[in-house]
Amino acid sequence: MIEWRLIKCIAMTLDDKLRLLKKERDARSRSRNVEDAWKKIDREAEDLTVKEKLERLISLTGGGKYPPKPAVSPSPGPLRRDPFRFIENPYALGTQYGDISIGLGLEIPGKALAFLSHDEEFELLTLESALFLDLETTGLAGGTGTVPFLVGMGYFRDGKFKVAQYFLAEMADEDAMIRDLAGFIREMDFKSIVTYNGKAFDLPLLETRFALHRERFPLAGLPHLDFLFAARQLWKHKYESCRLFHLAREIVRAERDEDIPGAEIPMRYFQYIRTADESLIEPILYHNQEDILSLLGVVIAGAMLLGRGQRADAAEELDPMDLVGVGRLYESAGDTDRSAELFEYALKRNLSGELSVRVHRKLSAYFKKNRDWEKAVVLWKDLSRQDQLDAFRELAMYYEHKEKKFEEALRAAEEGLSMSLGLPGPQAPDFRKRLERIRAKMERAVAGPARKGKP
Repeated sequence: MIEWRLIKCIAMTLDDKLRLLKKERDARSRSRNVEDAWKKIDREAEDLTVKEKLERLISLTGGGKYPPKPAVSPSPGPLRRDPFRFIENPYALGTQYGDISIGLGLEIPGKALAFLSHDEEFELLTLESALFLDLETTGLAGGTGTVPFLVGMGYFRDGKFKVAQYFLAEMADEDAMIRDLAGFIREMDFKSIVTYNGKAFDLPLLETRFALHRERFPLAGLPHLDFLFAARQLWKHKYESCRLFHLAREIVRAERDEDIPGAEIPMRYFQYIRTADESLIEPILYHNQEDILSLLGVVIAGAMLLGRGQRADAAEELDPMDLVGVGRLYESAGDTDRSAELFEYALKRNLSGELSVRVHRKLSAYFKKNRDWEKAVVLWKDLSRQDQLDAFRELAMYYEHKEKKFEEALRAAEEGLSMSLGLPGPQAPDFRKRLERIRAKMERAVAGPARKGKP
């Protein structure tokens, strides 16, 4: 059986690495003699390095050419982390992941990270010292019965972005893996964490496993950018899904396939535990590595979009749906003035459909709160032309209480009542009471001058 301890692929492009992974997977599917071939190589070529043995194995079982050789060979050193596996793949900063250059992650300012995370501690940090974290586990429910059998990590070091994976080949060895992982994290001295839904799942689960093994959790208290929340603000209204895989394809334009359904991962791992069949695990390792790269890619894309939205000249040129996304980010951060500006830009750029209705409502509520009645009325009238019931109520209240134009208030209330008839809820009774009150005011307004004119 292949002993994966430390595998490095230096100075290779992302496409080269993906082709290599697929070539290895295809080779194993064509031959059932991989284990025998490895044993033979291991027995007859003891002086070869692990990397050289793996290359020979591929040549014997894959029936194809060698993958492109790295321009720089890995420096010799002791193989480590037994009885579990540690796999590390470095990517040059110029590597393109879809439309994104990986090195752009180092250019994101701390203020942008603080804005995206709602954590001011990020203002003094960059992604140069961040840990990108993603777990593959024996279940999705969490709790003490769920084990993270694959800990995927990404980080910038030595002029590269590295993806490292701790793989737990035997569940009985979790204690050893946790202790080694703790030492690795302390040694790397990370200053922050980046995840995708990590606040709810990855980090609490990993902290629980550390506690069960009586190991201090070295990530406790670090600033944490859980990008799921920012991604939902930026893109939930634009794309059918905010799954990391989906956003990587839609936004980053990464050419990643739906490699393995997440729900299938625990089942594959348990089958591997029973059978030691490496082909069950390889798609999970690939999936996890792609998730780390995708996370970096969408964080870069989100920060770039935020940067454009912060500049007035660039914001007006953004896609209207992106303007709404950045506006929602500002809204969630409490900057309603800037979010309103961006929403106005979006409407001027011909935003349409249900999203347009929602933005009209947000903006009209903002202008109402700030007593900018002229702009609020324009938006309410736009909504009324789209048969939005709440707009008729707002117009009726405005004309009744602010302008004292009872005929306009009466017209808005009557249209609202007509639309609300037959609908469940309190709308129709509310419009009836409003109409009664408006008519009474109109009668008093007419009767007042008549009484004053009596002798």
